[in-house]
Amino acid sequence: MRVMIVGQKWLAAEVLRLCLARGDEVVAVSAPRTDDRLAALATAEGIPVCQVARRLTGEWVPPGIDLILCAHAHVFVTAEARARARYGALGYHPSLLPRHRGRDAVRWAVHMGDHITGGTAYWLDDGADTGPIAAQEWCWIRPGDTPEILWRNTLAPMGLRLFGLVLASLDAGARPQEPQDAALATWEPAFVPRPLAAEA
Repeated sequence: MRVMIVGQKWLAAEVLRLCLARGDEVVAVSAPRTDDRLAALATAEGIPVCQVARRLTGEWVPPGIDLILCAHAHVFVTAEARARARYGALGYHPSLLPRHRGRDAVRWAVHMGDHITGGTAYWLDDGADTGPIAAQEWCWIRPGDTPEILWRNTLAPMGLRLFGLVLASLDAGARPQEPQDAALATWEPAFVPRPLAAEA
């Protein structure tokens, strides 16, 4: 499969390793910084790197690719860009979509006292975390979990597994997708901790 990877940090670099191990042809990657783990690994593997910070347009997507993989990506992938890939763009969101749409899903899940959360691989569309679900998995939020611990120990590895599951489905000729239930959707804004009463 010919793929482009868009993202950053540990998850994006591990998705690149996963694709290389599978024998996929990674034709390009996009990272927000040249010193990011994804960019460094791609450069070491001889894969072209483009630096896109906020908006991935069609001009950045190589022709003839099957899939755009968005791993820890905080960029908007335009409809034109998605249309240049045979299967579109697959992203990962660290919540049980449609709950906790938004950039700070893990922080809000912990802050709101949720006992269960999870991760969702989904097909990007023009909305924010609104596309059809491709694969989903749940997990407990344990006492003492911080957003950082929950992401590092559970949700990031879960994302890697879900990318692998969807890639395997595509290999088998299936493109799994299930619409999100809009009646269950929640949207959380950027997380800004409130000061304690004594500090106010």
